[in-house]
Amino acid sequence: MRKLRNILCSALVAAAALSLASCEDYLDKSPEAVVSETDAFRNFRNFQGFTEELYHCIPDIAKTSWQNSFNWGEDEIFGTSETGNFCYNVDIGNFWAWQEGQNGYDGRSWLDHSWVGTNTYGQGNGRSMWRHGWYGIRKANIGLANLELLQATTEERNLIEGQLLFFRAWFHFNIMQYVGGIPYIDRVLPSDETLTEPRLGYLDCAEKAAADFKRAAELLPVDWDNTSTGRVTLGKNQLRINKIMAKAYEGKCLLWAASPLMSKGTSAGTYDYDQALAQRAAEALGEVLKMVEAGETQYSLVSFANISQVIYTHQQSWEMPGSTEAIFRGPSYGNTIAAAGNSSNWGLSKQFAAAIIGSGGEFGDNTRGLAPTANYVNYYGMANGLPLDDPNSGFDPTHPWKDRDPRFYQDITYDGLKMVSGAMPDGTTEDDRYARLFTGGSYRDPGAGSRTGYLNSKMIPDGVNVVDATCGYGFALHIHLSYMRLADVYLLYAEAAAAAGGAASSYGGGPTAEKAINTIRERAGAGTVDAKFTSDKEKFLDEIRRERAVELAFEGHRFNDLRRWLLLDKYPYNVKTSAEFTRVSFDTDTPEENEVSGFTLDASKNILVRRNFSSKHYWLPLKTEDCAMYPEFTQNPGW
Repeated sequence: MRKLRNILCSALVAAAALSLASCEDYLDKSPEAVVSETDAFRNFRNFQGFTEELYHCIPDIAKTSWQNSFNWGEDEIFGTSETGNFCYNVDIGNFWAWQEGQNGYDGRSWLDHSWVGTNTYGQGNGRSMWRHGWYGIRKANIGLANLELLQATTEERNLIEGQLLFFRAWFHFNIMQYVGGIPYIDRVLPSDETLTEPRLGYLDCAEKAAADFKRAAELLPVDWDNTSTGRVTLGKNQLRINKIMAKAYEGKCLLWAASPLMSKGTSAGTYDYDQALAQRAAEALGEVLKMVEAGETQYSLVSFANISQVIYTHQQSWEMPGSTEAIFRGPSYGNTIAAAGNSSNWGLSKQFAAAIIGSGGEFGDNTRGLAPTANYVNYYGMANGLPLDDPNSGFDPTHPWKDRDPRFYQDITYDGLKMVSGAMPDGTTEDDRYARLFTGGSYRDPGAGSRTGYLNSKMIPDGVNVVDATCGYGFALHIHLSYMRLADVYLLYAEAAAAAGGAASSYGGGPTAEKAINTIRERAGAGTVDAKFTSDKEKFLDEIRRERAVELAFEGHRFNDLRRWLLLDKYPYNVKTSAEFTRVSFDTDTPEENEVSGFTLDASKNILVRRNFSSKHYWLPLKTEDCAMYPEFTQNPGW
């Protein structure tokens, strides 16, 4: 009962690498350990030092824990041996498991996690959205309340205020997208005041967040490197909050508010957007794209040949992934650059590899067979841009890997691909050098292999196996996910513009909705959207949604997309399926040409999981102890 109150009402000031303390602990500290407000806020250097901690409240969703999960839609499924993560609990309808203490030692969810490792691979990975989000909101409000103490230039003052407003909005937005409307805390709550802050409706909360994002965008520069203040840290400002981040999140916040779940409730239809909010979202996002396409920002789409660098870097001295496409990302935690990157090696990279080649030792023990579902892989259409089930797509179920969207080959390991380069170990055959993902193949181990007939190659480089071990320390593999990247902004804009006016509409100086989605497809060589879809608003929205599924696959977006579109409990989005087939021909030189039999696109077949959801599952349950604090902080319906 006291935990959330402590975060909301106490001056919790902790170093970035330390765990949070209670208000009583903080107030008991010796006087010499406390920095006075005059010193903390008197000049830009000190105030920025205060503000910097907010960056260290951003959870690293990919590396929160060993065998971490961050894809909770119908996109992935763990092997049968791993039941301790939130992904598994979502499958069985146990949404309480997002909370620490409800499911094992840490819940395996970056939403609620108090553990902060003290060793090199776990240092700081315990940041969580619930705990550090409320803490960050409190800290941002303390900073905003003390702006009058700052003695600085106008530019310096704007930088401080813009960052604080952004973080106040960002933490509210990321909490409310999972639990619904919450109290929007925009003042410093006195520790002796009885809490009465009501839960706002989602739209009211979103309007407050959007206003903070908008004001932050007005105050912040496009690039800190081009400011007098930012030149002090020239070349090291990539993560610092700027105008593009704030304006893009203003648009995303408004699009979420316009989406069917948030604007109309669970009884609405999947195409029932609030058009006025969608237009406002498109205008904000269009402004971002206008600046990007005019070359006025530091952001650009990464070439498809280098697209993996958006997700990971390999043999690049632990460089943070994202390249020119990452718009908003948090730090990768560790006491050194190498320690921060090498946390990718502990569990995370090995989740995506089948522990078929050598089952013993550390590598095998850390492998949990996290595989893309077959029904999700079917979203990857053909190279001509058409979905697989379109009668003109050219899809051939006897050669299901042939002529597919190029992102299929980038993201998905399918039957017959070469997996191992080194000498095959004892207990294996030469055939095991290649992915044996057909029904009954050696890579189809239900516990540590693939249950679905596919593996994930988007998140890891070639050679992540016990023989080649390219995830080892010497290879400097660093996996890090952006919360927002430029391709996402194009697709958010396309959706908002389409919902407001259709495929030919444009807002904020941005391209048409059709051009926006085609920009992403053309980057990949995936074929443009066919006219049969652009002429029908709902069909065009369907193509945008399929494009989001493919372009942003396995990056942590799908669960929220299904929820806001009111599809989470609808068939076929509530099932996870496998691809069952028999290998007919096998050529290691051209595995995409291999012939199979028995392959089907029918999602009603080969169901591994059927999620029995109801309307209550559109929002996560709040903590019972938090709802008991005061009457106005009510639980979500059904929980």
